[in-house]
Amino acid sequence: MGNRYIIINENDNVAITVNAIPAGTIVMDDILANQNIPQGHKIALSNIGEGEPIIRYGVTLGYALHSIEKGDWINEHMLELPIPPSLDEMQFGTNLVTDLPEPPAKTFMGYPNKNGEYAGTRNILGIVTTVQCVTGVLNNAVKRIKKELLPKYPNVDDVVAINHAYGCGVAINAPEAVIPIRMLQNMVKHPNFGGETMIISLGCEKLTLEMLLDEEYNTSDNIVTFQNEMGHDAIMAAIMNMAENKLKRLNERVRVELPLSQLCIGLQCGGSDAFSGVTANPSAGYAADMLVNAGATVMFSEVTEVRDGVHIIAERCVDEEVGKKLADEMKWYDQYLNNGQVDRSANPTPGNKKGGLSNIVEKAMGSIAKSGSSPIVEVLSPGERPTKKGMIFAATPASDFVCGSCQLSSGMTLQVFMTGRGTTYGLEAAPVIKVCSRDDMKNMWQDLIDVNAGPIATGEATIQEIGTQLFNEIIDVASGRKQTYAEKYEIYNDFTLFNPAPIT
Repeated sequence: MGNRYIIINENDNVAITVNAIPAGTIVMDDILANQNIPQGHKIALSNIGEGEPIIRYGVTLGYALHSIEKGDWINEHMLELPIPPSLDEMQFGTNLVTDLPEPPAKTFMGYPNKNGEYAGTRNILGIVTTVQCVTGVLNNAVKRIKKELLPKYPNVDDVVAINHAYGCGVAINAPEAVIPIRMLQNMVKHPNFGGETMIISLGCEKLTLEMLLDEEYNTSDNIVTFQNEMGHDAIMAAIMNMAENKLKRLNERVRVELPLSQLCIGLQCGGSDAFSGVTANPSAGYAADMLVNAGATVMFSEVTEVRDGVHIIAERCVDEEVGKKLADEMKWYDQYLNNGQVDRSANPTPGNKKGGLSNIVEKAMGSIAKSGSSPIVEVLSPGERPTKKGMIFAATPASDFVCGSCQLSSGMTLQVFMTGRGTTYGLEAAPVIKVCSRDDMKNMWQDLIDVNAGPIATGEATIQEIGTQLFNEIIDVASGRKQTYAEKYEIYNDFTLFNPAPIT
């Protein structure tokens, strides 16, 4: 029959249900379900008085808005959100774990890049735009490149346009404009683009070529400016000619065996449920610890989804400098939300709640599990590039599309995406491995989910076993030996800049 419920911490006064439990069912010992309890939702293990804490993961998720009896179903309508952890009283470096699991491999087959950049996991002709105005013509050009040119260059995997809604009609000199500009600057140098990125400009936009490119890259070999060409056909010819030259050089790239120190992985979760923090995310955390042990760089993100566990992350920061950067990023985001007259409670979706997550605290406790236990060596602002290798907190919004785009800008070349409710999310510039939290999700989406962590919930597998399976999947996908389902079906979301600066 397998597990009927899951208790995370001995101090918890709730458990989550492995499957839906009808009212009147004896769940454990002397606990009887007082109502029908949906899959993944919480059942009270003891009587909880009004104002008393509701505890899961050993953490107070919130305070009971009214009295709760043992065996009651606890949902999002029954909790008052607690005050978030203080950012000025955190301790840094008090929980630095160095005894990490041994990885089954320490190399992968990747595309080396110049100047010590991370290696590519794919060989892509990347095309970065300076402004939304060029998108329509460029998209037509990309169709032609894929049809007429790409088949001649079999070592090139794809052609990817980095279109975006930025570049003009914006306050380009506003302090926060640094974020979208930095993201685009770094996408020009994405490891999967092999130093052959094309730049498509209109010619009169606020985001000038001098802002976007360093002097070495700001040459006619890399740029097509529409306003310098004599009409549509001339523009198209210029794009096609440049693309052919770039494809010829990219076609000479070959995979070679490389140390995992040249691999940069991103971790993200979306469509989360109550199982995410029990199965999928801890499995990813175990795989991440093995990657870090092998020398790789692993990024995790999503500020609102770590805010209520930030003190736990702070304890893993290697020194005060890293810890203070963590606090600064949290403070910036607190103010950003406050400016919009919302707080972190705006994060959970209806699907999160239907999957058993009562509030952002519960979601955060599950979310940080994907980061494993490795020391955190660096904290990045949105879209920044790492300067160190190891476990990194890359501060981004929790929006799947914005987070993924920020991680791409930070140099991530493969993403591992955990989901409980299911999502068809994907990225065009890097492969995405989809990990689900429960068997029902894998059974429903056999051809969309790459790794199933559900057997952990039923007691048929361990976190270590699924984590090792995921580690091997990462190496195989990074090495080009396997395609993810998102790649197979070409399921790709838009590149989505994070722009907190004003639009004029």
